[in-house]
Amino acid sequence: MFTSSTKQPPTHTHTLSRNISLRSLCIFADKNKHILVNMASLTVYLFIVVIALPLLHMTHSISDTVIYGGCSKIKYTPGSTYESNLNSLLTSLVNSATSSSYNKYTITGSTPQDIVYGLFQCRGDLTLPDCATCVAHSVSQLGTLCPQTCGGAAQLDGCFVKFDNTSFIGVEDKSVVMKKCASSVGYDTNLMDGRDAVLAGLGGATGSYRVSGSGNTQGMSQCVEDLSVSECEDCVMEAIGRLKSDCEGAVSGEMFLAKCYAKYSSTSTSGDHVYQSDHGSSDDNHSDGEQTFAIVIGVLAGVILLVIFLTFLGRVFGGNAGEDDCEHKSERRSGMKV
Repeated sequence: MFTSSTKQPPTHTHTLSRNISLRSLCIFADKNKHILVNMASLTVYLFIVVIALPLLHMTHSISDTVIYGGCSKIKYTPGSTYESNLNSLLTSLVNSATSSSYNKYTITGSTPQDIVYGLFQCRGDLTLPDCATCVAHSVSQLGTLCPQTCGGAAQLDGCFVKFDNTSFIGVEDKSVVMKKCASSVGYDTNLMDGRDAVLAGLGGATGSYRVSGSGNTQGMSQCVEDLSVSECEDCVMEAIGRLKSDCEGAVSGEMFLAKCYAKYSSTSTSGDHVYQSDHGSSDDNHSDGEQTFAIVIGVLAGVILLVIFLTFLGRVFGGNAGEDDCEHKSERRSGMKV
């Protein structure tokens, strides 16, 4: 006659095994907590440079045309706090562009050397989807143009992005960054009259984004919105004055100063090169931009969740505790000491 019996599991052995495994995981995480932080920074970088850039190439538009770019000579150390702060800043710029045409950020650190400043500015006639696409494309360009530099700036036709380790936000700067004058056709009275009328219209307008037109000549100017009203006016007038002196007799000209720009273009057919006043493009022109906008936002949301998860792991297992503290956590959870 057989009697059934239930074999009791070796509780002590299983508990000891769990305790050792938990302690090993905790010690590993504590010793490698910097790896978790670097993984978070790497994830942001991969999204900006590797994932976002191919998506943006799917929907090229004139607003993505690169006008100029520049980098500082100072380099940061890979894996440093500055690199982590810079990645956070660039991610914030890309994310903010989905709901605003301008924003500025300052990411602080434990030392002054870890602080990074940045901003973006979209052209006044861009819709938010096109603005977000342009800013993401600009950040991607900076990742390629300025690897491991503490500062960089990129001016695209539709947006401007800049970051640096020294504060430039709210500082007026009228230095010439880039100018472009078409070939001179000699002094043409109609051409010069139209140009002067357009530039006078820009100078007499208000706001950070301005458009003007006269006959076959169109013009546009814009200030970075960290400037005051008087500083913006001063910057635009400086750009206009330089256009008149440097592009005399040219059918078109562009003058980019550090914090503003002014441009004009004369055409043989009225209606070409017309600058829109405020979000004046049609819905059809933005359909591709809106699709890319939705894709970028979806991927960005996933990246943010992953970064939060990796940061959470670093805090739970790493914190400021040493190996001994990590062992105590393991022992309390198991209810016994080894």
